Amino acid sequence: MTIRLMAPGRDLLAGYAAALAAGWSPDNTRDVSGEQLAALRADAGAFLDRLTAQGGTITLWDGREVPKLPHVRRWISDGEFCGSIGLRWQEGSDDLPPHVLGHIGYAVVPGKRRRGYARAALGLMLGVAREVGLGRVMLTCAESNVASRRVIEANGGVLTRRTAHPAFPDEMELEFWIGLGDRGA
Repeated sequence: MTIRLMAPGRDLLAGYAAALAAGWSPDNTRDVSGEQLAALRADAGAFLDRLTAQGGTITLWDGREVPKLPHVRRWISDGEFCGSIGLRWQEGSDDLPPHVLGHIGYAVVPGKRRRGYARAALGLMLGVAREVGLGRVMLTCAESNVASRRVIEANGGVLTRRTAHPAFPDEMELEFWIGLGDRGA
């Protein structure tokens, strides 16, 4: 199995659409499958442009609109669409605004879970994080999400905090940091 990270594009768009139609959401704090599928069907080119565009705003789990941070969005592929992973950061800092749950977020489609896709994709994205100059990255997951915890720990994640999850108050959130060595190395 060879996992690659690919810029969102027409090659994997049919697989992305099929995953959305099946109810998969690339956002784990709110289900965006319906709105993304509608936008994709209305104008696939414009959808891809919006997905990767820098600037603008995003809607948070609580309905607030906030400015987008600089980011890189990649689709996980083994020859077909397997999921999505994103990196976001603030220029010149390893810190994030309080509303950002982590530098890296990922979502693997159900049929590819528990097969090493997230672990491999995260490892590849850590290289991108180094390239943009980050010295360390923060990732979070729900305490109940044992699979995600294992993915983060397998990539060097160190648990630093346990707190109430801002989007799901009845759920505890785990915060991990992964050191990336020398900046830009």
